[in-house]
Amino acid sequence: MWFVGVACLSTVALAQHADKQIQEDIIRHRAMAAAHEAAAKCLEAGKGERVCVAELQAACKGLAIGKYCGMKHQH
Repeated sequence: MWFVGVACLSTVALAQHADKQIQEDIIRHRAMAAAHEAAAKCLEAGKGERVCVAELQAACKGLAIGKYCGMKHQH
């Protein structure tokens, strides 16, 4: 009978851990989206690709993988 109790507690702990990870992912996705929106506005302002990519990289430092903040598109 104690096994059932332990299994239930383990399931609750895993669900809480998963919920915490999901919330952290939501925060990271919003931060990446904000960084990409800022990069788009930078380009619209005519600052140039080099400046805008540098700003994007700075905004995404430690947030996403890769030079383009977790997203790369065609050129």
